Amino acid sequence: MNNYYPNYQTQNGYPNQEFAPTSGNVFQEQSYIENILRLNKGKLGKFYCSFPDSMEWRDTSFTGIIEQAGRDHLIISNPNTGKWYLILLVYLNYVEFDEKINYLTNY
Repeated sequence: MNNYYPNYQTQNGYPNQEFAPTSGNVFQEQSYIENILRLNKGKLGKFYCSFPDSMEWRDTSFTGIIEQAGRDHLIISNPNTGKWYLILLVYLNYVEFDEKINYLTNY
């Protein structure tokens, strides 16, 4: 069993996401990268990645709109080229946005 991502069964349908208890019966997602990316779904960003085993793609960036964010991956689409990318989060270094980042701070 993976101890890094505890598996919580919750009422909101996200059984593999970790949640922080808040006041009452309300739960909020904790500050993991996939949750922050999910909060910014629909935003255009530049995604910097490193692929250490590749000489051609060692350090590269992708520009696109966040379509989906999962526990270990990110799906973006580039509106200028029409290309879609599935990026494993293990290769993601950082993300740049030209607008304010949505982020939950009250937990």
